[in-house]
Amino acid sequence: MKRWDERPVEIRNLFNPGFCGLILMRALCGYEEEDERGMPFSLMLLVLPLCLHKRSREILQAGNRSYLLKLVAIHPELLVGFARRTSDLLPYAFEALGFLMQMGLFTVDAQGRLKAVPDGIRKSVTGTAETVSCQRVARFVGKEFARVGDRSTLYMTMGVRP
Repeated sequence: MKRWDERPVEIRNLFNPGFCGLILMRALCGYEEEDERGMPFSLMLLVLPLCLHKRSREILQAGNRSYLLKLVAIHPELLVGFARRTSDLLPYAFEALGFLMQMGLFTVDAQGRLKAVPDGIRKSVTGTAETVSCQRVARFVGKEFARVGDRSTLYMTMGVRP
């Protein structure tokens, strides 16, 4: 990964660790609403490709009254390029997780589950329309990951190999 000052401005703005970390924290908090044990680390890596990709985000936002697996079945276009996006966004996800860990916003248990620290982030969702959309979809994705409950099913459904 390039040094921060060597990255293009667009990359610094869109994939900055603070914003990506906020998206990951919203997903983690959504997950904990359904499963208080915390989110498995491996599922955190699927959040950014779903929430930052505009078309995927729009589909998930429009179908937020449905189930994730049903949405994927109805909208197979969600899977087009998803594995590639996931691998492309891995460095940014790791960087964001490192930032969150440095800030002390989550803990990791012996089973590799991430758990948000109480009152780590604001409950209110603010920002531009697009950033609010990313945050709301992240919460939905987190809740749906918890409802599915099986990492293998999610990875297989999304067409990604761990």
